[in-house]
Amino acid sequence: MKCLYSLYFQIGVLFLLASPISFAQQYATKVELDQPNSWSMILIPDIQNYSKYSQNQPILDLINRWIEANIDQLNIKMVLCTGDLVEQDDVILPGLNGNLSSKQQWEFIDKSFTILDHKIPYILATGNHDYTIDSKGTRTTQYDKYFPITKNYLNQKHLVQHGLNEHNLPTLTNAMYEFKGINNKDYLIVNLEYAPRNTTLNWANEILKFKQYENHQIVLLTHAYLNRNDTRLEGDNKWIIFEPYFKDKKERKSDRILLPESNNGEQIWNKIVKETKNMQLVLSGHISGEGYRVDKNNFGQEVHQMLFDMQSEGGGHQGNGGDGFIRILEFYDDNRTIKVKTFSPLFGISPKTAHLAHKRDERNQYLIHLD
Repeated sequence: MKCLYSLYFQIGVLFLLASPISFAQQYATKVELDQPNSWSMILIPDIQNYSKYSQNQPILDLINRWIEANIDQLNIKMVLCTGDLVEQDDVILPGLNGNLSSKQQWEFIDKSFTILDHKIPYILATGNHDYTIDSKGTRTTQYDKYFPITKNYLNQKHLVQHGLNEHNLPTLTNAMYEFKGINNKDYLIVNLEYAPRNTTLNWANEILKFKQYENHQIVLLTHAYLNRNDTRLEGDNKWIIFEPYFKDKKERKSDRILLPESNNGEQIWNKIVKETKNMQLVLSGHISGEGYRVDKNNFGQEVHQMLFDMQSEGGGHQGNGGDGFIRILEFYDDNRTIKVKTFSPLFGISPKTAHLAHKRDERNQYLIHLD
């Protein structure tokens, strides 16, 4: 009889192994496409408050794991991030703002996005916190060190243009990515550095006039553009130097230094957005909160401009980093409608917090109707 029970047990195990039963993790809150033929773009807001505290870092990992698990379910074609990847680009001492050095922060961001490597293209903007400047406002960043084009072959596959940094070296802080034939539509994602310089805008403007992109739907990703009162940013672009002096556990910072030949949101609108016939969407962060506005460009076409930055959620700048909120932009198969959804995988994973997982107010869930 023991032999018989043993045989039944072995047959049962083999049946389980061979059967198509799914043991995928189940979220308390499911996210589904509104329409079966839609595709999705994921927008991750500023992430510096995840990277600067070791205890916050698992939340960004959870976000990227959730994206990884939903690539097929939501037909995700690309992931974009609005910048401010780290709190400080190049500071040795931990604890200036957070408990980690710049090197540890960059290494974490690199490792976290490795979750998506070779599975989905991701395009990360640079924010002001991702730069180190000198007394003249000249910028450097470790972005290209930690995110070379060879890191994710799917980024390399879609890269069609790259610009130059402030030192005339090739950089992915200014780059364009082409996605062809998504629901019979071609897309060009334009990633521009924080407060792009005149030379950067001139480079982008020249390329966007190429005949090869005249029928593409163009999306601009840049860090600082729109305010939470739905107005474009104005005024000088400035950044600080962290000086090598520490007193009473506090760092000394320089006064804010003007970034030469840089452009604010209103200047970006005037110099490139309204001059580009087929640019239909501008995505930005930098200012905590949400923003949205629509204006017609010089060709009479509507341009939808969005701010999305959750870094002050979950306790402010010294809180948990942003409560795990991301945006899901669902592109309907009519190629004219985008459904904007704001969702937190962090809240969505537990039945006790599932009611907090969606922001459904009119600032966080709405339809965009393209011309």
